[in-house]
Amino acid sequence: MATLAGKVALVTGAGSGIGQGIAKKFAEEGAKVIIDYVGHPEGANQTLEMVRAAGSEGITVQADITDLAQIRQLVDAGYSAYGAIDILVNNAGLEKEAPFTEVKEADYDTVMSVNLKGPFFLTQYFVQKLLSSQKPGRIVNISSVHEDMVFPGFASYCISKGGMRMFMRDLAVELGPMNITVNNIAPGAIETPINKRMMENQGQMAALLKNIPLNRLGNPGDVANVAAFLASEASSYVTGSTYVVDGGLMRSYHEQ
Repeated sequence: MATLAGKVALVTGAGSGIGQGIAKKFAEEGAKVIIDYVGHPEGANQTLEMVRAAGSEGITVQADITDLAQIRQLVDAGYSAYGAIDILVNNAGLEKEAPFTEVKEADYDTVMSVNLKGPFFLTQYFVQKLLSSQKPGRIVNISSVHEDMVFPGFASYCISKGGMRMFMRDLAVELGPMNITVNNIAPGAIETPINKRMMENQGQMAALLKNIPLNRLGNPGDVANVAAFLASEASSYVTGSTYVVDGGLMRSYHEQ
């Protein structure tokens, strides 16, 4: 039986990588999917084809989650298409590499806006809509092992993911009485476009794999499987937790 039959899910940054994998998995489990993207539509259209191939339906919506007006347009588009949104997946994110002493203000602001401000206000509007219709809901944040684990050269990214951890914990307590659950997934090294440069560097890959007990990178499906659980009724008594999907990296990692 499809675990998400009759549900509607909104997935940000769903045009590639983990977001695309989650959208595909949710569709396989019976959910209709709102596919958020920024920039070029090709990836989002590919995700929509995957959703349809899985036997479900969806829509693509171009929306920059750092813009509050576009956040509202994104959620409203889902309500216009399907009358409700039951599940929110805050997946969109980015990182900017630089030594701490060389981080530019503009890069810091971009990372914080996409990784923290966007999820904050998108979640706020999503919850406002749930409360107005007195409906339960599921919020799944795609965080990172770096919500807890250091990552030299990526201070702003780590700060944003640490903020996401506290955001999740706080909302789990505040929204629990409304039957809205909030959880994080913390992926480790996953085969996605954001890691393309690393994957092409044999030396970096060899060093990384030494730190992963399962001796492989993860794939979007590994994350999507956990997201599907957290979005389903099977997780109805689960809130306020981070689920690490990293092949054991956090337990084994050390700087070379």
